[in-house]
Amino acid sequence: MSLFREIHKRSRFVIPQVLGASLVAYFAYHTIEGERGIWAWIHLKNDLAVKQAEMQVTLAERQKLEARVVLLRPDNLDPDLLEERARDVLNYGLENDYVVIQRR
Repeated sequence: MSLFREIHKRSRFVIPQVLGASLVAYFAYHTIEGERGIWAWIHLKNDLAVKQAEMQVTLAERQKLEARVVLLRPDNLDPDLLEERARDVLNYGLENDYVVIQRR
């Protein structure tokens, strides 16, 4: 019986410490591994960097296309570009033209 009393007496001091350590471990785990934890934040930062790189590529393509569109405006019409687009759209070529097909 004295062993049981000794365990019961010391449990009043040990149980709060075990509960506190468990609580700290729980929050530490979810701080790192949780849905909004450190790993999720790192993955989100990596995804953001990838998307920003894709955006830069898309913006560069857009600027190239806008530069070509400016050449097709009536106030600044480039005859060579107009002829190229007309042949492309109308599928028209001269008899002695060489046609090179490029896959995009």
